[in-house]
Amino acid sequence: MTTAPLAGFHGLRAMRHRNYRLFFFGQLISLIGTWMQQVAQAWLVLLLTGDVLWLGVIAAAQFIPVLVLGLFAGVLADALPKQRTLLVTQAVKMSLSVALAVIAIANIESIPLLLVIALAIGTANAFDMPVRQSFVVEMVGREDIGNAVALNSTSFNMARMIGPAAAGLLIGRIGTGPVFLLNALSFGAVL
Repeated sequence: MTTAPLAGFHGLRAMRHRNYRLFFFGQLISLIGTWMQQVAQAWLVLLLTGDVLWLGVIAAAQFIPVLVLGLFAGVLADALPKQRTLLVTQAVKMSLSVALAVIAIANIESIPLLLVIALAIGTANAFDMPVRQSFVVEMVGREDIGNAVALNSTSFNMARMIGPAAAGLLIGRIGTGPVFLLNALSFGAVL
């Protein structure tokens, strides 16, 4: 176990684990991309329809699979090899971001297509979330799990601040398609 310079601080104990450090920073980059995609997707829906109802429908489509499949996915997360499962779920989510980029850049976006992609992202998230959370225990052990959970929460909240702000700036300059592509590239940090 290699000690990192940051690990000397009590609040950063989990950072003494090399694999957790890599995971943490990879997840931070990917979460920023995910928040950017959320904003770009909402913007695209509003551009297509001008109707906030569709914005809600697309958002619900992305979160209903997590609600419906969450318990089943949590049980399955305990039985599956976590690292391999995370690689699969992250690759699926990256592919879906590429699909969003392609349809936005090619100007072939439609509400039914966005709805199908939102459902697919939600399904991938339903499996990704419990596996990712339980994988942390394998990286840091029981003694540092509380600290790792706190750091994960911090990274999520940092990404929630940075991602939408970056998306707002980028959508105005380069459009939604390239923002989706940037999110796809952000999965490289995790993979």
